[in-house]
Amino acid sequence: MAFEISLAGKTAIITGSNSGIGLGIAWELARAGADIVLNSFTDNTDDHALAAEMAKSAGVKVQYIQADMSKGDQCRHLIAQAGRCDILINNAGIQHVAPIPDFPVEKWDAIIAINMSSAFHTTAAALPMMRAAGWGRVINIASAHGLTASPFKSAYIAAKHGVVGLTKTTALETAQEPITANAICPGYVLTPIVEKQIPDTMKEYNMSREEVIEKVMLTRQPSKQFATVEQMGGTATFLCSDAAAQITGTTISVDGGWTAL
Repeated sequence: MAFEISLAGKTAIITGSNSGIGLGIAWELARAGADIVLNSFTDNTDDHALAAEMAKSAGVKVQYIQADMSKGDQCRHLIAQAGRCDILINNAGIQHVAPIPDFPVEKWDAIIAINMSSAFHTTAAALPMMRAAGWGRVINIASAHGLTASPFKSAYIAAKHGVVGLTKTTALETAQEPITANAICPGYVLTPIVEKQIPDTMKEYNMSREEVIEKVMLTRQPSKQFATVEQMGGTATFLCSDAAAQITGTTISVDGGWTAL
């Protein structure tokens, strides 16, 4: 039996989706026919122009809704304002690097709120909509750091481990319903933010672009290749398909072998 992925008639909400992984996922879901709700904490002409561009290109409905994912009430209001949520992609995230004794408390609080607590609030608001519709997909963008650890990233790693745990609990609470919950765990993905870091790192280590990528950025990624935002989108789209209806409560690593070490 062949499975075709058509998400026509579904509405997907992707948090933190005006750039990077979130935007890549939004584009792939739109190409599969889903209506899209883009989100970030900003609210400017570029954000709304991006939604208009996606709608015209993919032939689906696309709207942009501003919401600050560090605030639980705004997370829930995002879902309510969208009015429908068949597919929830919890992607919003920030990072800060410092040793635990020196880690700023305000950075810890912000990372936990945006990277983990936001997923709880949006899921809590979205599940009743999915149950009413009789179908749903919750996809949390965790990280290779949701399965393993590195020094100096205590808040990020704690949050991403928490996201994996929340994913499993969501899956168990919906196991006998046509709703699934899974986490995608990327390694290094070539996003605009990562791309901008390369020249500075070249100067810092006096290395070529290729050396920086292989020996610094991808030191823990055995493939020595970045994952792409299109691959993240393709993985998310697959998890929304009928072929993935019995995949729930698990993690899917897209990390070039990082967590195989």
